[in-house]
Amino acid sequence: MKGHPVKTLLAAVSVASLTLFNAAHAAGEHDMNHGAAMNQGAQMHAAGAQAMLSEGTVKKVDKAGGKITISHGPLENLGMPPMTMAFRAGDPAMLDKVKPGDRIRFLADRVDGMFVVTRLDAAN
Repeated sequence: MKGHPVKTLLAAVSVASLTLFNAAHAAGEHDMNHGAAMNQGAQMHAAGAQAMLSEGTVKKVDKAGGKITISHGPLENLGMPPMTMAFRAGDPAMLDKVKPGDRIRFLADRVDGMFVVTRLDAAN
């Protein structure tokens, strides 16, 4: 004896609906957990970048050339010892914020084979 066709169809639709609901719910939880992990990763990256800031003294500002010469301590992220060298400014507006003799904290990186200051803060 077979079941009633309408009841069979309703049962199939109910099972399919529950399956889709459970899959959507699981995906939503994954998205929320992924978002929290991404936020935590961004916070850790910001803290790591802060820890990698190097200290130095501005020796020269070359606005026309887009460069800043810095006498700096070790650049841990680049494996460089203390020295004085010119860097390209990642943002030309940085050059308007400093003058020779200013103590700074900065982050330098290698971009397209050149050393570039990507962050520049006044030293406290």
